[in-house]
Amino acid sequence: MGHRKKSAPRRGSLGVRPRKRAEDIVPRIRSFPQIALSKIAPLAFLGYKVGMTHAFIVDPVPTSPSYGKEIFVPVTFIETPPMIIAGLRVYGRNPELGRFVLGEAWASREVLEKANITRLIKNFDPPSIDEAAGRIEPLLEKAVDVRALLLSVPNLAGGVSQKKPFLVEVALSQAPVKAKYDYLKSMLGSQVRISDIFSPGMLIDVIGVTRGRGFQGVVKRFGVKELPRWHKHRKASRTVASRGSQVGALSTTPQAGQMGYHRRTEFNKLVLMVGSAEQAPSYNPPGGWKNYGLIRSDFIVLKGSVMGTKKRPLILRFPIRPPASFKPLQVKLSYIYL
Repeated sequence: MGHRKKSAPRRGSLGVRPRKRAEDIVPRIRSFPQIALSKIAPLAFLGYKVGMTHAFIVDPVPTSPSYGKEIFVPVTFIETPPMIIAGLRVYGRNPELGRFVLGEAWASREVLEKANITRLIKNFDPPSIDEAAGRIEPLLEKAVDVRALLLSVPNLAGGVSQKKPFLVEVALSQAPVKAKYDYLKSMLGSQVRISDIFSPGMLIDVIGVTRGRGFQGVVKRFGVKELPRWHKHRKASRTVASRGSQVGALSTTPQAGQMGYHRRTEFNKLVLMVGSAEQAPSYNPPGGWKNYGLIRSDFIVLKGSVMGTKKRPLILRFPIRPPASFKPLQVKLSYIYL
């Protein structure tokens, strides 16, 4: 005589624990790839999600069965207004304690106040560039890395009403420490654009916070099968049958809790287009993008979807694990539906 099934595949991935709310809407970039470029440049940039549409492109993948033919692809628009190189940060390294900050230098206060940095850092009053350089340059022999502090300028984005900027620490492409320091010192207070970093046909990673869905039960949060509903059954149907053995509830057992608003990274998204502010009016649908508005500055178009809601700030980074045999593709956009 048969018996009821006593086992089932586990529900939900254990690789994304803990399923808790992200600490900040702009995630910290935990790691950067080691990339040598023809010139020193930041390895990441910040943009705002505009929305999705679809496009027809000529398939650029040589190994694809549809290579050279027009194919339909979903695309995502991300507005990327220029960012200001607000400062530089020099790191030393202790063999026992790891990296530590040797010193910082900031652009002039007048330049950064125009970018509303006082909304982010109260009582902002940095030392002059020459004064900071006088303290840092004797320590460059002990330095192991120099990173850029990029300040966003949200009022240049057409669909974002935010005035408070974001400050992002970004690594630079491979170069000697002194060369990185000299580059950033010469660029303090100047703008860097998305076209200076990324180009069509390359792969990038997107780091962001997913759409928040609040406190949810196990059926929606983990996909647990709903139990039968009949008058002599258990008191609940949208729950797990058992939370664990006699030792108590197991950490791997699906339970209700926070769903969404998690920090996530999507790898190897293909860049289809990098547009300028002059091209932006041609890529605004009549009446603007739904729940966003008009694109007024530089923008980038990616193949596929990315996490987050409209207007969500996203970090675009050089790929940290691209395919070993990948080479930049020749992308040709035939048509974009607006």
